[in-house]
Amino acid sequence: MARMDLTTYVNNLGREFAALAEAGGEDARALVERLTGPLESAIRMTLLEALSAAADEITRDLAPGSVEMRLRGRDPNFVVTPPATEPAGSTAGDTAPAADGAEPLLGEDGPAARINVRMPEQLKAAIEEAAAREGRSVNAWLARAAATALQRSEPTPRTEPVGAKGARRLTGWVR
Repeated sequence: MARMDLTTYVNNLGREFAALAEAGGEDARALVERLTGPLESAIRMTLLEALSAAADEITRDLAPGSVEMRLRGRDPNFVVTPPATEPAGSTAGDTAPAADGAEPLLGEDGPAARINVRMPEQLKAAIEEAAAREGRSVNAWLARAAATALQRSEPTPRTEPVGAKGARRLTGWVR
């Protein structure tokens, strides 16, 4: 966990405001002195929002790993969870269980690829809520959900060959 002290950044901005006030004369200097306290809180909050947005963006790129920003007092702490790595000696195609008995997630070790998905608005909202509850980005949540679903599903063998004589079942997509 990495701790970040925002005090230096907030103080630097305070000095910049004071320098600007010097150019504005006595009235400007008095105004900056009166606003210093409220400005410090606003600056700190804005910096926290920017850091939180950056952590979310990094998490989207790092999925299935993540970066979380947590507050300890007035200072942010960052918790970095790297993507799981495969045990030594395994290959990308291995599907052997991990040492703890859990199956490895599919696609954790490859480069990221983009996919566009259309879905009902209600489903999108439910996914956003579920991701927020877990403290993950929507992208990280969807990647993990897809990998988990693929691990659970086992292909079912066809009981009748395609086009078998006398077969009455049709499968496929129609427009």
